[in-house]
Amino acid sequence: MNPDGTPGLGRTGVISTPHGEIRTPAFIAVGTKATVKAVLPESVRELGAQAVLANAYHLYLQPGAEVLDAAGGLGAFMNWDGPTFTDSGGFQVMSLGSGFKKVIDMTGAGAQGGDDAVAPGKERLANVDDDGVWFKSHLNGDMHRFSPEISMGVQHRIGADIMFAFDELTTLHNSRGYQEESLERTRLWAERCVAEHFRLTDERDGKPYQALFGVIQGAQFEDLRRKACADLGAMAFDGFGIGGALEKENLGTIVGWCSEVLPEDKPRHLLGISEPDDVFTAIENGADTFDCVSPTRVARNSAFYTRHGRFNLSGQRYKTDFTPLQEDCDCYTCTHYTRAYIHHLFKAKELLSHTLISIHNERFVVRLVDDCREALGDGTFRELKARTLADYYAGAPDPQGR
Repeated sequence: MNPDGTPGLGRTGVISTPHGEIRTPAFIAVGTKATVKAVLPESVRELGAQAVLANAYHLYLQPGAEVLDAAGGLGAFMNWDGPTFTDSGGFQVMSLGSGFKKVIDMTGAGAQGGDDAVAPGKERLANVDDDGVWFKSHLNGDMHRFSPEISMGVQHRIGADIMFAFDELTTLHNSRGYQEESLERTRLWAERCVAEHFRLTDERDGKPYQALFGVIQGAQFEDLRRKACADLGAMAFDGFGIGGALEKENLGTIVGWCSEVLPEDKPRHLLGISEPDDVFTAIENGADTFDCVSPTRVARNSAFYTRHGRFNLSGQRYKTDFTPLQEDCDCYTCTHYTRAYIHHLFKAKELLSHTLISIHNERFVVRLVDDCREALGDGTFRELKARTLADYYAGAPDPQGR
């Protein structure tokens, strides 16, 4: 319930896949190239992750979807026996194609660049038309074509349990006019994805059924978001991804708009979040699953999560700190290693530091979402949110720092 007594949008549930159930809300670990960076699949399972998300763009370029198909699909290829997702690759085509590498600037509408924004000093490597996208590989410059049909073919061969329709990513820099044009293009692509998905499902008879999620765009505009939800919600999708351009402060509002319109009996996946405040905001506004690369990305720069905030293990004060990363954490790293040892590994440029911090960070986010799921079930979600965020964002020094 909301503070005013109205029903909340947060919920618990179960997503059934050929490789097991996902109890929601759930954090989906990101294994972009068929690996959660620096972490063994066995360790991903041990830290409590229920599913892994890989990226169709990267796997298409290397090693190629046909290789995964021959291996028996994504899970078999990477020795992961749980549920799997694949992102369609639309984000990477657009972000890499505009020279922004791993991120698209979402700092606000009306900034410079507009509809033709390209990162400074970069050439445009992707060009969209009504049929699809031409793009140059960021690996070797080869030209490639993605269309709804090609994306579906690639994802069917990769073989994940849940895949996403090919969509056009926009940013907050794009004009209202372009957002409308892009939304219609994505709607038409969604229809083509559904048709090709069912054609390939029939053609590949005998393979486990792969669920297809539509992707909701519309940037910061309520009418466009609601229109996208109504349009795609009427199509034969198995679930929905909420993606595209949004400002952090509007995250809950936009997810709420979508949850109010999308079919209640189908799951909603929010693409690309893992910070504690975003996790609570997403869940209370109706998101069922979400993913983010941050836990492993920041780990490679020695940053680790604790209930008192995020700290950087490269600091000199950790040289003789013989406590675990977090004293009450049950992850493999915290039950076997000290901050001093991992600090040494990082300073010595030993890659094991990436592995040990990544295991802890992934476990931190997985456990946080598990706690949210339990709190939704027993009616203590608001108390958990208040307590967790007060501790995490207090701005206090690391209480374990020696």
